[in-house]
Amino acid sequence: MKPAPFAYHRPATIADAVGLLAELAPQDGRVLAGGQSLVPIMAFRLARPAHLIDINAVAGLDGLIAQDGVLRIGARVRHAAFHRPMVDGPLGAMLTSVVRHIAHYPIRLRGTFCGSLAHADPAAEWGVVAATLDAELLALGGHGERRLTARDFFRGVMETALMPDELLAEARLPILPADTRFGFAEFSRRAGDYAMAMALAVLRLEGGAIADPRIGLGGAEAAPRRIAAAETLLRGEAPGEAVFRAASEAAAAAIDPLEDPETDGQYRRELVGAMVYRALRRACPPGAES
Repeated sequence: MKPAPFAYHRPATIADAVGLLAELAPQDGRVLAGGQSLVPIMAFRLARPAHLIDINAVAGLDGLIAQDGVLRIGARVRHAAFHRPMVDGPLGAMLTSVVRHIAHYPIRLRGTFCGSLAHADPAAEWGVVAATLDAELLALGGHGERRLTARDFFRGVMETALMPDELLAEARLPILPADTRFGFAEFSRRAGDYAMAMALAVLRLEGGAIADPRIGLGGAEAAPRRIAAAETLLRGEAPGEAVFRAASEAAAAAIDPLEDPETDGQYRRELVGAMVYRALRRACPPGAES
């Protein structure tokens, strides 16, 4: 199929883009960056925007800068930018590890980090990263600038706190301490398919005990989020089989699982438990627990 007719706009400045969005939002104006999510659903006419605002010529949205303790990721930064570490330490290594799970190489060359967050597909890997690390998201609109936490940003399946006239201009991830450990795991039926469940574990060890644990989930619920019940069980404990199993079971019990004709809720709970356990084991493999 082909998309329904639409008007195409290509602003050159952030002010022009925000102005166009404010003007055209009531007529279902949409922002186009990588287009790897929006264009396919337009082709199937699941989305029929009357206006597309292409931000690929907008100066100032392509920044990828480590500054003041955060990594600032502009709206035009492609997934492929993270094929190599863009910042030293655990954060750079984490992003490089996670990006390999996103679809296929040609899609990573066009799709964008912020576009993935704005699309808010529950199975998107960057959503889990943003939720786990408590990212700060910068929205620009006719009213000015608004800063949102990842916790407040994701509302449901392809639903965010962005207003219709707002552009997600930048995502900000905290630079992680040098002793941070992480593990990521996801399950999909085939490489490049949408993940049915994924988990990101981030933690540190202090005196042989787990400190600052973060467990983020995606793919299994309507929106990515941290699982406080699992984090509570991990905090202050020595890493190992028993505590990792307990945290995995707590995460599986805490979710409100998505269901579809091929995947019932119990199966997704079991997947979540397995992914959390694998992520924790990758963060603290046997023999490296001190």
